[in-house]
Amino acid sequence: MKIIKIVTLIAIVFACKGSKTVLSNNVLDTDRPKPNVVLILTDDLGWQDVKCYDIDEPSPYETPNIDALSKKGVMFWQAYSPAPTCAPSRCAIMSGNHPARAQKTHVVGGHPPLPYLKDTFRMMDPWYSGRMPENEMTLARAMQNNGYTTGHAGKWHMAVDHKAYPQPEDQGFDYTRSDRGVTKPQKPNRLTDFATDEASDPFRLDENGYPYHQNNEDALNFLRQNKQDPFFLYYATWLVHAPIHTRSKALLEKYCEKLGVDYPTDPGNWPLDGQRNPYYISMVDMMDYYVGQIFNYLETTDDPRWPGHKLVENTYIIFTSDNGGMEGKAEIFTDNYPLDRGKISAMEGGTRVPLIITGPGIEKGVQSDVMVNGLDFYPTILSLTDSKQPKDKSFDGSDISELLLKDPTDPNLVKSQDGDTRTTMMWHFPHGIALESTIRIGDYKLIRNYDSINNPNTESLELYRLYNSEGKKVERVDIEESKNLVNELPEKTKQLNNKLTEMLTEIKASYPYYNSEYNGKLPHKESVPTVLSHENNQSEVTFSFEEHGAKVIKANLIYTSNGGERFEEWFQTPAEVMNTKVKVTLPKGTTHYVINLIDENNYLVSYPLMGQKKRGKKQFYTNALKN
Repeated sequence: MKIIKIVTLIAIVFACKGSKTVLSNNVLDTDRPKPNVVLILTDDLGWQDVKCYDIDEPSPYETPNIDALSKKGVMFWQAYSPAPTCAPSRCAIMSGNHPARAQKTHVVGGHPPLPYLKDTFRMMDPWYSGRMPENEMTLARAMQNNGYTTGHAGKWHMAVDHKAYPQPEDQGFDYTRSDRGVTKPQKPNRLTDFATDEASDPFRLDENGYPYHQNNEDALNFLRQNKQDPFFLYYATWLVHAPIHTRSKALLEKYCEKLGVDYPTDPGNWPLDGQRNPYYISMVDMMDYYVGQIFNYLETTDDPRWPGHKLVENTYIIFTSDNGGMEGKAEIFTDNYPLDRGKISAMEGGTRVPLIITGPGIEKGVQSDVMVNGLDFYPTILSLTDSKQPKDKSFDGSDISELLLKDPTDPNLVKSQDGDTRTTMMWHFPHGIALESTIRIGDYKLIRNYDSINNPNTESLELYRLYNSEGKKVERVDIEESKNLVNELPEKTKQLNNKLTEMLTEIKASYPYYNSEYNGKLPHKESVPTVLSHENNQSEVTFSFEEHGAKVIKANLIYTSNGGERFEEWFQTPAEVMNTKVKVTLPKGTTHYVINLIDENNYLVSYPLMGQKKRGKKQFYTNALKN
């Protein structure tokens, strides 16, 4: 009896340390090979778009495969994406670096700062990177270094364009496929070109009536071809991102009937609010069906490295989303209620996401209120697979392997870099209409709005209490972010605001600027400086400027080495301000450049002017100075 207890205790200790020798059904598995990892990152799937996360109003969505997965591991109720849009979240997950630290805080990027509509937008985005650096020690590279075969299937979006450099093969993936499958737009519109039973149809319906999806088949092919090795699969589904459509006419009809809405006759925008878009619900249904095929393959396929066992017994599965659901206006996609807002906002609806983690040593059927983040995946996966952390690599997330393997409901098992229990998370989104940074410390969340000066529609600070975790059970208080406590709790507001400043300063975050070209009234707009001239002497450039009451406190050179090329990409470097001149040396290879002056009132002046931001691709070299 004592021997059995000692063996069980040893197994528990190994499990908690993330060793490849883990506890399974209270038996010490000394012959278990290196575990596999499947990371499934869905696209724009909201917290309330998965049936098992359904609270308050009953959801019409059907996700039986994901619901079943939630009962095989840990389902997190307070999981967050690193950012409220896809590209920064993807880069953060793959690099382990906070979006603000990486200067990768929004999609696309890599262009000069410029205003949106001059009549509407008082502020403009800062410069931000268009991609993850090509020399980044990614999670994929770390897994390669530890003997894993690495695979990517689906969306990439970690460069200025889906097909721009660097691609997955440049960032540590042995296998990569990016076919969009069923998400390719239907032509001429979404009420035509449905999948059929025809043998020649590239989306031919399967035995269950679902269209063939090449994206999912690519993920399955990686598993089939590499199951004999320890593998890491990053499956980035194209579903459920826009365009909102479904190639399954049967699903569209099914959900029209379930919702009690007429079958659409106009392929245009869907106007009904809430979770009542039959196109979108059909996409969620298809996404669940396809990832269900991944789960089924792992559950039914023998493990070549572990005779007598199935692949799933030695595979960690992480299922989540890159950001919250998109809440449209003319085209209503989904509704994140009770969470406020959605994608492109750092409010709860834009950053809270579904997260389910299963695998060897992880207890089944656990629901956790511990606060976790996509930034945690990199260090956690290394620990779960007993992989070495790359030299000189630091993480902005936490290793949550002890939480997973010991007690997924104990927040004290998640440690920050200083060894203390992690209680704080921060998001930075200085873009678009949102223009905000947010911080959560324990039960409280603070929002800092940057466009608040002389703006009656926007408070500078908002404070909400999301939960009450002081008792034995975590109680929901205001996840709707509806009751601003700034005036009631001034000390708490000050505490969170000071901590937010501290974190943003440490991470060297960039902030939005007031738009000197804004057509409306703004304080101090008449005081912005003017650039008078420039002189380029063998790449040593001097700009002369005139102040009109506001002092120039900073200048940045914005430059490109491939102006006019298909994937034109711009970078930023500081310039030297001296009295009424700015001097800078153009980096080697510069083809075009722009200077940005920032004055003491936080206005940005661009020379030359860069026009205004519009939807779609745009090249900026035509407005810039040529080297």
